[in-house]
Amino acid sequence: MNQIIAVIVTALFFLVGVVGTLLPILPGAPVIWLGMLVYGLIAGFENLNSYFYIGQGLLALAVMGVDYLFTAMGSRYFGGSKAALWGAAAGLLVGLLFFPIGLLIGPFLGAAIADLIFRHRTGQAIKAGVGASLGFWSALPIKLILEAIMITWFVVKII
Repeated sequence: MNQIIAVIVTALFFLVGVVGTLLPILPGAPVIWLGMLVYGLIAGFENLNSYFYIGQGLLALAVMGVDYLFTAMGSRYFGGSKAALWGAAAGLLVGLLFFPIGLLIGPFLGAAIADLIFRHRTGQAIKAGVGASLGFWSALPIKLILEAIMITWFVVKII
């Protein structure tokens, strides 16, 4: 009975994690990892050792790293400054308050405004904003693939 409850609870964590990746309300990969930990707490850790959790934690960190790296690369590729990179991250966080449209325009506005403040060139600021937005959204398929690997690895371990 504990096994069934653990699987149901874990599946809910996985669902929330994937939704958090698609609509960054929650940090998706850490929520998925947390679901695996909850599974172990409910059903036991027989098949899930410390190496499993360390490996899954590294995958979760990779998902978050891809997110930041792609946003930074996008802004940089389009000529954004370091301020634009930080502005894109801040714009994403502020954009969460204005869900869902804020997620679409938050990184753009954050990067553009920060670049404009520090460089005073409107055209370049707009390019930095476009780059940050493209980078952020182009990371989505890679993040989903990494999360699918996490979930598949978990399922293989508990079967």
